[in-house]
Amino acid sequence: MNPTNAIAANARAIREGKGLTLEAAAQLTGVSRSMLAQVERGEVNPTISLLWKISNGYRVSFTSLLESPGEPVTVLACGQGQPLEEDQGRFVNYPVFAFDEKKLFETYRIIIQPGGELAAQPHLKGAEEYITVFRGRVEIRVEEETHLLETGDSIRFLGDLPHGYRNPGREEAHLSMIIYYNR
Repeated sequence: MNPTNAIAANARAIREGKGLTLEAAAQLTGVSRSMLAQVERGEVNPTISLLWKISNGYRVSFTSLLESPGEPVTVLACGQGQPLEEDQGRFVNYPVFAFDEKKLFETYRIIIQPGGELAAQPHLKGAEEYITVFRGRVEIRVEEETHLLETGDSIRFLGDLPHGYRNPGREEAHLSMIIYYNR
């Protein structure tokens, strides 16, 4: 299933599973009723920011909007799947493994072009982010504090706080991100 169709089916199923009308869903998410309807019909390729608003409003993980049902073994080749882009393509998020109720985490591969950035929506209460930089330099802002990470560095922080990511370097930054949803 292509990502737009998976997002459409999942967004509708989650909304209906919660017994929400489009109007009530718009109130919860801060996304207009018409945009939610377009997402559910697969008429738009939503941005990362839009998907975060929907997932936070519905109080579900980000990847629950993206994933198709899993198999016992899943191998994802580099470049497989449709990336989600922000900042005019300078911040690219490759969802890798979706949230699972038994595992309570989801994983991503992120590539940030020089100067690229994303001001992220705070995640669900108690969420934690674990990031490792595999190439380049990344500034991670958590509330008002900024941390500069170099190749090989890692950081853990509360993801339910305002935070953001920025590449201040001259080369692409490659990172791995795990978001853990604490109960």
